[in-house]
Amino acid sequence: MDLGIAGRKAIVCASSKGLGKGCARALAEAGCEIVMNGRDAAVLEAAAREIAEATGAKIHAVACDVGTEAGRRALLAACPAPDILVNNNGGPQPKDFRQITREEMIAGLDANLLTPVALVQAVIDGMAERGFGRIIDITSSSVRTPILGLDLSSGARAGLTAFLAAAARQFVDRNVTINHILPGVFDTDRIATATVRMAAMKGVTPEQFRAEREKSVPAKRFGAPDEFGKLCAFLASEHAGYITGQSILIDGGAFNTVI
Repeated sequence: MDLGIAGRKAIVCASSKGLGKGCARALAEAGCEIVMNGRDAAVLEAAAREIAEATGAKIHAVACDVGTEAGRRALLAACPAPDILVNNNGGPQPKDFRQITREEMIAGLDANLLTPVALVQAVIDGMAERGFGRIIDITSSSVRTPILGLDLSSGARAGLTAFLAAAARQFVDRNVTINHILPGVFDTDRIATATVRMAAMKGVTPEQFRAEREKSVPAKRFGAPDEFGKLCAFLASEHAGYITGQSILIDGGAFNTVI
């Protein structure tokens, strides 16, 4: 399927690896010009080079922390008028909710609520004026169903979903949509790190914890970042203009519900 977004400009936050990288690759394959972002310049440059060579797309690598005001300014300087914004950022490490300090709560909210909202505020009027905009937030399946130790991450991401719910309806008549993708367990560095911490919380080995998680997923596997990216690219496409304000699970059937 031709997604109809060749030549569109996209900012993909936290895209040097993992789910963000999967999104950047899929959008590049669709013909978009991509601004990629990461804090480790060497890792980011390698990822940008890999995607550029594989797709022929024009890729700009902006090494910065999207969670800072300076980082967001750098991204917008590289792409002042994006057609597509993929919000993504690392979340708080797993921790018993009783041990989370006020300072940690504020940092978690800053990373996973205030940062994406700031970027949406910066780009949405321009998208509306140009008559095309796709905003996709990578949140978490924990917005729908609790995950032990991810209370702060879940709260911040659920807050983002609620905060942007009205805006998703406010701008859709100008062909600007806001949607959220809720990943389950994907094979990423973040999941590997979280597995170690969550295994310790449960008193099992990381290998045992991973095996238990894989067994609990009806698909009997972790997801691949590239398949996550394909969903992101569709939501960014010209065909998705009637989809807005939605939280779309991609979790191998792990969340057990009929609706």
